[in-house]
Amino acid sequence: MLFSPHLASAAAVPPQASLPTILVSLEDAKAEDTVTIDIAAKTVLGDHMVVASGRSHRHVGAIADHLVKDLKAAGHGPVRVEGLPHCDWVLVDVGDVIVHIFRPEVRSFYNLEKMWMAEPYSERRARA
Repeated sequence: MLFSPHLASAAAVPPQASLPTILVSLEDAKAEDTVTIDIAAKTVLGDHMVVASGRSHRHVGAIADHLVKDLKAAGHGPVRVEGLPHCDWVLVDVGDVIVHIFRPEVRSFYNLEKMWMAEPYSERRARA
């Protein structure tokens, strides 16, 4: 088997350790209305999804920058980031946790919490 730096860095920090780092970082950066959703049983994308808001484009970008710095300082990596140029919706993918940082108007439009917190159709149908 070949050595992979990606696997070595991922093994350095336990996967469940990134969620507390993320939540503390978002609080430190004054993110608003932070919601954590357990998605482990719904998808293979990750274990948790965190949704938070910033007050403006600049605040969303600052929250994302602060989060990426804190994750890297704590040894979580690789961290992938999308949406920084516009800062309406920034996605930070840590692997086990996906973080969405929105401006309030964009967050209410997409309403990810409603989509990911809803119970599966099969469970709703079984109760009927």
